[in-house]
Amino acid sequence: MTLHTPFEAEIARLIVESVNLETPAGEIDPTAPLYGEGLGLDSIDMLEISLAIGKQYGVALRADDEANRQIFASLRNLAQHVERHREK
Repeated sequence: MTLHTPFEAEIARLIVESVNLETPAGEIDPTAPLYGEGLGLDSIDMLEISLAIGKQYGVALRADDEANRQIFASLRNLAQHVERHREK
């Protein structure tokens, strides 16, 4: 498995807490899909994660954003998006 960056580990913990995931944050493969296969998250989980990210980092993730498929493709993609757009 590819190792997490410190920020990926932070986002993984946020995901686990947001959706009460049984998988420990440290075991989330940063390159595996978050939605569907992979972690098996659904659209409600993605909404919960989006709300938590907005609250924690000030990054708005909208349901109608065409880039969502790419943003939520993996933990790594999500962490990179949040890092680029978060409030400093």
